[in-house]
Amino acid sequence: MNKKIIAFIFIFTLIIYFLSSSGKTPYNYFVFLAQSLTQGKLYLIDPPSWLNELAPANNNLYVVYPPMPALLLLPFVVFLGQAFEQQWLAHILGAGSVTLSYMLARTLKKNEITSVWVSMLTGFGTIIWYLASSGSAWYLGQITAFFFVMAALVESHRKKRALLVGILLGCAYLARLQTILTLPFFLFVLAKNNNKLQITKIVKILIPVFIFVCINGIYNFLRFSSFWDKAYILIPGVLDEPWYSQGLFHPSYIPRHLKTLLWSFPRTHTEFPYFSPSWSGLAIWITTPAFILIFKAPLKKAVTYLAWFTVFAISLVIFMYGSTGFSQFGYRYAVDFYPFLIFLIILGIHHKPKAYHWLFLAVSIAVNLWGVILINKLGIVGY
Repeated sequence: MNKKIIAFIFIFTLIIYFLSSSGKTPYNYFVFLAQSLTQGKLYLIDPPSWLNELAPANNNLYVVYPPMPALLLLPFVVFLGQAFEQQWLAHILGAGSVTLSYMLARTLKKNEITSVWVSMLTGFGTIIWYLASSGSAWYLGQITAFFFVMAALVESHRKKRALLVGILLGCAYLARLQTILTLPFFLFVLAKNNNKLQITKIVKILIPVFIFVCINGIYNFLRFSSFWDKAYILIPGVLDEPWYSQGLFHPSYIPRHLKTLLWSFPRTHTEFPYFSPSWSGLAIWITTPAFILIFKAPLKKAVTYLAWFTVFAISLVIFMYGSTGFSQFGYRYAVDFYPFLIFLIILGIHHKPKAYHWLFLAVSIAVNLWGVILINKLGIVGY
């Protein structure tokens, strides 16, 4: 694997994310949480008024999102305090994720051109570009989870160190809880050998995952006297919102997610730019037309079915959530299963990208460039 190409992909992507950023995000919950953690506090100390998604308990205010991004920010905040801007971590993790996509393709296909094509698609042909360039709290949580799941995919197909895969999955879980549903995929990939299960590898994966689940439970107990993650429902008035009419999760919410995922369109105008992004969302086939290539993954491979099962399992959870992800570019909740869409695309490239692969890539990049520029630089976006 060419280390110079890996370094170039990371640095190039990082520069593009910095240049295309909208600047300092006001929704820097994790910087405040990291600063509190350096003082031994789990609650925010004097949070600004615009950070309104906070859970009150014991006369304190707590961040409702899982804490992994704040843990990653700790070394930066220790030395720089709030001078280290939250979106910078999103830029770094986004560039790292793009690099990992190159490494995954290089491991699976042994072809340099294919690997570069995959990295370009991941970094600039999907909404990863927007999420990583923005870096607000919701987006940073997803980019963090995406990074660790991509790292687990690389490790599970490259050096296959089960313990490390378990740690990476635990880190992803502490960023987005539903990523725990990727566990069966990795157990299958690492533990099956000649139709026999390797119990040692199963244990090596499960132990760190269990430890991270316990850490999250203890974190919740120290804040709310409950091992279950109930932070979000403690936000004053949140269950009064119309999109939570049946509670946070309910099967009746599935149609609205499917509509956002598959049948949401740009806003139209009578003058330039004629079309602009909608905060409500855009269909996945609009933001990344190249995802149609997932259907070329070989059905004869068991790992293909397991990747599809993982996509379905994560989808079922997020589709039953009351909110569809607004405000957003594209359908951001799909990023929770994006690593497996990228994995399926890699499986479907038999030797190297053909002309239609490059066409899909070009259109995907053009759409995401349009979204990033209009939102981050021109502010042309709305509902």
